[in-house]
Amino acid sequence: MGRKLLAVNADDFGFTRDVNAGILEAHTKGILTSTTLMANGAAFEDAVRLAREVPTLDIGVHLVLVGGESLLEPGRSFPRTVSELMKAVMLRQLRVYNELRAQMVKIFEAGLQPTHLDTHKHTHLFPPVLDAVVRLSEEFGVRWVRRPFDLPITGAPAEVPLGKRAVSRMFGAVRGQFHRKLARHGCRTTDWFAGFQITGRFHAEDVVHLLENLPDGSTEFMVHPGFCTAELQAARTRLKESRAAELRALVDPRVRETVERVGIELCGYGAELGGG
Repeated sequence: MGRKLLAVNADDFGFTRDVNAGILEAHTKGILTSTTLMANGAAFEDAVRLAREVPTLDIGVHLVLVGGESLLEPGRSFPRTVSELMKAVMLRQLRVYNELRAQMVKIFEAGLQPTHLDTHKHTHLFPPVLDAVVRLSEEFGVRWVRRPFDLPITGAPAEVPLGKRAVSRMFGAVRGQFHRKLARHGCRTTDWFAGFQITGRFHAEDVVHLLENLPDGSTEFMVHPGFCTAELQAARTRLKESRAAELRALVDPRVRETVERVGIELCGYGAELGGG
């Protein structure tokens, strides 16, 4: 039997202070190993401070083109939906590479050394965005890029809505092209990915089911933990109370017991995940 390597990554570091605190809690008391930082997040400085205080938390970049404001043009809001983003890109109303490069620069200038990249709302499945992401991966030497194609695991306790399953199948339609482009630019990715279909609706039982069915090789499990205080309640996001539920699942003793029982190796990116 081969090794089972698992990177548990929290998106949205820097979104709000209570999300930041929840991510730290999931890392220090649960199975979370890494997070991706939003350079345009309202709580960016708080996230940078926490990252410095807890160096065991692996830091990546959560590149944002949907929601929030531009770093290049302060005061200009990004499109609010993926469909609006696609339209803006096709009409050349948004300088994708320049916008994303500004986010990379801000994180490096904060003194952090990110090890991996992903995008808010998985926008790098859109070819013009992927072109910018792989270019930045080469330019900054951050070789790990998320592959957002869910594992085909069935029988989990969480109910996956039909629409969510359909979107996941749509993602799969571009899988071949996506991986070929990453390979051409020397980017790396995990062997497997999980979390898209159960975002905002999983509990400890679902995590245990995932861990018990984890395939050999390396897997990224995408999560969105956080404390749900007034700050998050006032933010523009559909994930609010569900972040607290995800946090509870990630620190649940049954989850840690399953990691040990199954023989899963929790890891970050870079050298831990295979010599990045």
